[in-house]
Amino acid sequence: QVQLQESGPGLVKPSQTLSLTCTVSGGSITTNYYYWTWIRQPPGKGLEWMGAISYSGIPYYTPSLQSRTSISSDTSKNQFTLQLRSVTPEDTAVYYCVRDSGNYAFDYWGQGTQVTVSS
Repeated sequence: QVQLQESGPGLVKPSQTLSLTCTVSGGSITTNYYYWTWIRQPPGKGLEWMGAISYSGIPYYTPSLQSRTSISSDTSKNQFTLQLRSVTPEDTAVYYCVRDSGNYAFDYWGQGTQVTVSS
């Protein structure tokens, strides 16, 4: 059974960098052909696909966030990370790490972590 767990600070100040880590257990992040994804949900809004990193370490980003986002992986720890730079209160959301088994088939989700951007 694959499990994903997000970790990181729950409060970030405006203009700072939001950093979250997803630890994966029960399966390797290098296994073909999975994509390890970050999805967020702002309060009162729908889910937003932010980006992903492939089993081979190639990152992909949604165009609207590409200039502020970095996704990387650490295969030795079986983790992948999200960095979102220059955050504003509009980045307040529940952030999820998710496994995509291909073509946006999201089959395993972390429990989600609330991140609030506020001074």
